Amino acid sequence: MTIAEAQKTVDEWIKTKGIRYFNELTNTAILMEEVGEVARIMARKYGEQSFKKSDEEVNLADEMADVLFVLICLANQTGIDLTHALQQNLEKKTKRDTERHRNNEKLK
Repeated sequence: MTIAEAQKTVDEWIKTKGIRYFNELTNTAILMEEVGEVARIMARKYGEQSFKKSDEEVNLADEMADVLFVLICLANQTGIDLTHALQQNLEKKTKRDTERHRNNEKLK
């Protein structure tokens, strides 16, 4: 699935299953909540925190998909073509960071 296809699929899902988009502020808050759930798993799986009994059934892939879903909702609501935005962002990073990362002693 391309990013454009994902944006279209989410839009169709919202309109047929979700009734309508939550407003942008609500979706921003939901996005932060979902990112927090990813952070919680990362802190326990790769960091120094331990899982609680209630954390045993966590699914990192599903939580990342939740983040992506809400981010796509926000892009759709604000008229952002995520394919174009990502392409532009990668161009910016390439121009800005190629030499910086190549010359970073910490990355050698």
